[in-house]
Amino acid sequence: MLSNDSLPSGMHILLVDDDPGIQELIADYLGDNGIRVTGLAGGRGIDDVLSRGCIDLIILDRKLPGEDGLHIASKLREVSSIPILILTGLREEADRVMGLELGADDYLTKPFSPRELLARIRALVRRTRAHASIASELSKIRYYRFSGWEICVRLRSATLPSGDRVCLTNAEFNLLAAFLASPQRLLSRDQLLTKSRLRNDEVYDRSIDVQIARLRKKLAFDASVIRTERGTGYIFNVPVEVAC
Repeated sequence: MLSNDSLPSGMHILLVDDDPGIQELIADYLGDNGIRVTGLAGGRGIDDVLSRGCIDLIILDRKLPGEDGLHIASKLREVSSIPILILTGLREEADRVMGLELGADDYLTKPFSPRELLARIRALVRRTRAHASIASELSKIRYYRFSGWEICVRLRSATLPSGDRVCLTNAEFNLLAAFLASPQRLLSRDQLLTKSRLRNDEVYDRSIDVQIARLRKKLAFDASVIRTERGTGYIFNVPVEVAC
């Protein structure tokens, strides 16, 4: 069991950055904290590293020679759930939001302190563990039912009271599953970020309200289903039946 300040022993990180100075800084600092680092200067070779060993987390530069780090992150997310932390020299919020939506789990802007990088790695490890625990519980559940809605866990789809069926994206399903696991309980934005594995970044902390608005619209929820508690969070305000 990890404490808030610890990491699993033998943790292995893949670092993809073309700057030798950055590679040396990160490898030395993380190595001093018991973390093994494999470095690459570009996207070529990532598949080989992933096939040869267990990688716990990927640190990926936003701008690589002839490559877009966001494109690499998007391709990785299609085949892997390994946490991805993007390093970038860009400070625009829109750029960070795009990266998070394409599959990155966190963003760190250059220049950064190694201590902050380590803290973000620890946070990603905790969130990944929490998500794995939730996924394990979800594997035992077939359906959630509430107030005329039915959520099929295996298909990640929803049948509305009207009979219409809609498919949910991973982000939408994970957010809904976080609510369904704790019905009629107040959940803070931070709890929803952790439980749903929506990106625990300042950008997403502000925009989780947008994510919830999209979910309400897609599933035709009225305001009484997911109730906003101003300044504190949200409550999934109806009883939920679980079918295993």
